[in-house]
Parts: sequence; structure tokens; C-alpha cells
Amino acid sequence: MDVKKIKRSEDYSGWYNNLVKNADLAEHSDVKGCMIIKPYGYAIWEKMQAELDRRFKETGHQNAYFPLFIPKSFFSKEASHVDGFAKECAVVTHYRLKNDPETGQIVVDPDAKLEEELIVRPTSETIIWSTYRNWIQSYRDLPILINQWANVVRWEMRTRLFLRTTEFLWQEGHTAHATAEEAIAETKQMLEIYADFAEKIMAVPVIKGVKSANERFAGALDTFCIEGLMQDGKALQMGTSHFLGQNFAKAFDVKYVTRENKSEYVWATSWGVSTRLMGALIMSHSDDEGLVLPPNLAPIQVVIIPIFRKEGERELVMEKADAYFAALKKLGISVKVDDRDNMTPGFKYAEYELKGVPVRIAIGPRDVQNGTIEVARRDTKEKMVLQAADLEHKIPHLLEQIQQNIYQKALDYRTEHIHAVNTWDEFIDALDNKTGFVSSHWDGSSETEEKIKELSKATIRCIPLNNPQEDGKCVLTGNPSKERVLFARAY
Repeated sequence: MDVKKIKRSEDYSGWYNNLVKNADLAEHSDVKGCMIIKPYGYAIWEKMQAELDRRFKETGHQNAYFPLFIPKSFFSKEASHVDGFAKECAVVTHYRLKNDPETGQIVVDPDAKLEEELIVRPTSETIIWSTYRNWIQSYRDLPILINQWANVVRWEMRTRLFLRTTEFLWQEGHTAHATAEEAIAETKQMLEIYADFAEKIMAVPVIKGVKSANERFAGALDTFCIEGLMQDGKALQMGTSHFLGQNFAKAFDVKYVTRENKSEYVWATSWGVSTRLMGALIMSHSDDEGLVLPPNLAPIQVVIIPIFRKEGERELVMEKADAYFAALKKLGISVKVDDRDNMTPGFKYAEYELKGVPVRIAIGPRDVQNGTIEVARRDTKEKMVLQAADLEHKIPHLLEQIQQNIYQKALDYRTEHIHAVNTWDEFIDALDNKTGFVSSHWDGSSETEEKIKELSKATIRCIPLNNPQEDGKCVLTGNPSKERVLFARAY
């Protein structure tokens, strides 16, 4: 294929942007900071969405939809929340355009100013908790387990496709509970769902942890997260689950009558993942030739490429190709036969390699005669000749092998790139020369955390769950510390 290739080792950022474009995943739009997700990219997102949605519903959640526009006054009711999002908000101030009689241009009608400005949804806690006030009266109305698939807007100055755009797609869960214990259990349950999805479906190993006070979600008492490590040694926050306590219930006066006939504020959670997962998928697995997709998310799991030179050969080969297609489809495998006769087999091989199709099957007249197929796997680029009679047994098994191999490769990379350090010099050396997660002691103060961030450009990615107690000294201040935390430079 006539596409420009950039090596990861030479220009990781350029490699990523180039791959997103060449693999037909997404492109920049005419609206600055916003992206167009192309059909192939959206097909991957749809598979993510379907799998997550299934898991949400299995745990009792229901989908709903809330307005895109949020009255500005709602944000002022929860001080830390508005402070966290104030700089990212897009604001609607007028409701009408008109033709300027002097210039003939379309202008904003100055007489059409809204009585109250509307914020384009950066997240939905405020509008949802205003609604929950009408839905909740007694303990019989709890819990409320709602998820929303939506788009959000957070104004970004420096954007990168999938990783950071002004508008992006996501899901956001918002739940209400009678007790703090129930809400905390919900928060942790959703973290486990995200982690299991990342590892078993995306084949991306993640570290589960808690954010520091400086890094937690605006308005939350605790933020739990999953952190992945990309192939350039930078961390990527892939999902978050927040215990909101009673902050939003108090801000919007959401109370319920208990079994004992007392009035109490409800307890809240929120949790979400976004199209940022697409960026994680690309950066965790792909190589200089293109995408490497885990079979569980590949829009096309197997591509069959018939090879023929003459019309008589075409009929012979296509009969077998169609039979293999039907057999694999019957097994629930996503399969495609590419019989375009205006493209060479070599062109097709390169195209499907670029798009990360896990398994490629080639069939020519000699294969038909011998009862064989040539199989190539995308993850290792290994080629093998199989008996066609074994296709229905061996291809599903091969897809499972590829899924596991992709995960293991990413896990091995992460294991090799977690560096335990005990001094400031070791800390900086690990960030500059080794890359990855740096495991070090921190004295627990926000001031020290900010100073480390200022000096190193690294942030606390998380305090790992089930962190073993280990006496030590903070790498910067020398103050005593009881556990290690994970620092990294991050997206």
C-alpha cells in the first residue's frame, strides 16, 4: 500500500497519529479540536460499547439519557465540582442567529440572549442529581442504577485523536444508594468490571488503584482508577470510578425516608470510560506495520483472500472460500472474503496487516487441490499451512491463542517497566532513562506531590489497591512513609 510509515522508535507521537489516519480509524474535523470517527474505528468502539453494556446490564444497571445542556446555576451548587471543570466548559449564551442588514453576514442576535447560560455537558452529575431529587422519596426507590451513553465537551487547547479531543464519546454511570457501604461497594464493583474488560477484551493489563487527593475527580471523596502502560513508557488513565459520598445529594437536596421513618441524604457514585480506550488499544499493541487488534475487538477476525489468475481458477477457489466463510461464520467468527479483482494479493495482505486483522487465510488453486490453507497470524507474523479439514477446530483455537499472546506481551512489557526506587536521583533516572511506572515512597502530603510534579513532570498515577505496607522514606523530602505509590509521566 502506498502509505507513509513512521517508526515508533523514531517518532512515537508521529507514529500514532499516522497509524490512526492510515488504518482508517479517525481524522480531524473542520471543527478545531474535534474528530471524525470513521466506520472502521467506530466498529471497534461499537464492540467495546456492546461488551461493556452487557456487563453493566448483568449487574442491574439500566440505560437512560439526560440533556446535553446544563443550566449554569447547577454547577455553582457543588463548589469543588465547578472549580474542577470551570476552565473546560463550553457555554451557550444566545438562542438565535440573524442576518446583519449592513454586511449580509450571519451574526448572533444580541436580542436573543438566554436568561441563564447553558453549559454544554462536560459530565452529568449536576443535571442527573437535580433529576434524582424528583425520583427519590423513600428507601423503596433505592438503589438507582443508571448508565448513559453520550457525548461530552471539555475544551482542549492541545488535542490528539482519541486521547484528548474537545468532544468525545463515553459512558457515565450515576447511582444512588441508601448507605455509604452500598455506594462504596458499587464503586469498587464498577472498577472490577473496567479492569476485567481491559484485560480480557482489550488485552491490556491494568493496575487498579486509588487516586491521591490532588488527582481525584472534582466533587468525589475517593476516585478509583485503572492505569495502563503504553509502549512509549507513558501511563494512560483508562477508566475511573468515583465514590461521591453525599456531596451531590446535599447540593441538590436529595433525601430519602429510611425504614425507621427518618430523613437522610442518599449516597452517590459515578463512573466512566471513553473513546480514550481506542487510544489505549492502539498504543498498547500496534507496531510499525499497523494495528494489532485482539480478536475480541477486531471488526474482522479472519479475512479470506482467494488467489487466482484465470477465470476457471476463480470459480474453483471461490467455491472453497465461500464454504470456509460459511463454516467460520457459523461458529460466530467475524469473517470476510476479499474477492476484489482490481487489487493484488500483496496489496490486500498489506491492507489487512495495517488494519490489524488477527488471522489471514490465503487460498489458491494448489491449496484447493491439496486440501490445505495458508494461515498468517497478525501478532507474530507467523505463517503456517493447515489442513482445510481442521479449519473449524483450529481457527477458533488460534484466535484464543492470539488474544492471550497479545495480553502476555503487554503484561511482560509492563512488568519490565516498573522500577522501584528509593532516592531522588534514582527517581529521575528511572523517568528519564528507563521510562514506565516508578514505584517510590511519598510522604502523603499534597505539597510534596505538587513539588514532585513540578520538578519531574510526573504525577501519582495511583496508590495500588492491596498495597503492602513497607516502611520507607519519601524520595523528595525524606519524611517517613508506609507504602509505595506509582508515579509516571502520562497522557
